[in-house]
Amino acid sequence: MEFANPDDYEIAARELLSQTSYDYIAGGSDDEFTLRDNRAAFERWRLRPRVLRGVGTRDLTTTILGQKVSFPVCIAPTALHQLAHPEGELATARAAGAAGVVAVMSTFGSYSMEEVAAVATGPRWFQLYWYKDRALTESLITRARDSGYQAIVLTADAPVLGRRERDVRNRFAPPPGVSFRNFETATNRELKRGEGSSLAAYVSAQAEADLTWKDVDWLASFAKLPVLVKGILHPDDARLAAEHGAAGVVVSNHGGRQLDGALSGIDALPDVVEVASQHRLEVLVDGGFRRGTDVLKALALGAKAALIGRPVIWGLAVNGEAGVKATLDLLRLELDLAMGLAGCPDVASIPRDLVRRL
Repeated sequence: MEFANPDDYEIAARELLSQTSYDYIAGGSDDEFTLRDNRAAFERWRLRPRVLRGVGTRDLTTTILGQKVSFPVCIAPTALHQLAHPEGELATARAAGAAGVVAVMSTFGSYSMEEVAAVATGPRWFQLYWYKDRALTESLITRARDSGYQAIVLTADAPVLGRRERDVRNRFAPPPGVSFRNFETATNRELKRGEGSSLAAYVSAQAEADLTWKDVDWLASFAKLPVLVKGILHPDDARLAAEHGAAGVVVSNHGGRQLDGALSGIDALPDVVEVASQHRLEVLVDGGFRRGTDVLKALALGAKAALIGRPVIWGLAVNGEAGVKATLDLLRLELDLAMGLAGCPDVASIPRDLVRRL
């Protein structure tokens, strides 16, 4: 099969994965309204290209938190890559390095942060879920810093886990041999199959639901790394993130997996960018990104980069490291073409009035 776009990889991946694993990766919460709207939202934003702009040579490079990347896409933090391929996060990290993009690795990885660091060749950040056990949380941050991770991405939109009904019906638990490898003890490492979703039960038992902005103050001080707060949809939360020491925010509804009915990332982006720009806060965005034109729209609305989640996992399922790299190459190709057709020779030249909301 010739893969013409990232969605083709999902079609192929669905044939390769178990129904339980596919549903865990593809699914959202409740009625999955937000999951669907994450894609539909891009249709509400239309491009107004300019012509005669001298686009024979195009430059997609940019910087994110001062780190140079080959084009403005990052790999979003997603859990348990071994559900898709035995090499899991190792393959993902190698592909990110080859593509020259940031890989954001999840607390809930199926390889440890140290194992990933040993094979990674590009920039990498660590996504943090905050545990009730404060010492465990401190250990995760320290290990990430010591392993060469260059930023901490705090997931703030999961004080409790959204009800993911596909996982409930499937009684989701990882297959034997797949676990949270960032942890040494079985209590913190493994999900046991039982009634409903084992992941929901695990998060309820382990994750800290009482976080406040004061904890972001502490994190920014303790980590000694740039901190991004992920899960921002309200502009006032962008202001608070800046006031409490964050270097950036990720506009996100958690891939439609948390509060069903929440705004899409692309719709929430303009208001967040307006506030963030007053505080020198870098803004990234995720949620439903599948095409180069999606990324172009986000850049026009003020994002520094878009985070890509599920398409990376589909590529991983189909062909491991090579599948992830091919997916990223397709996105780069599409963005390059879209910039040329829109009259933008480089990232800095992408104007706000390139997009208009219907």
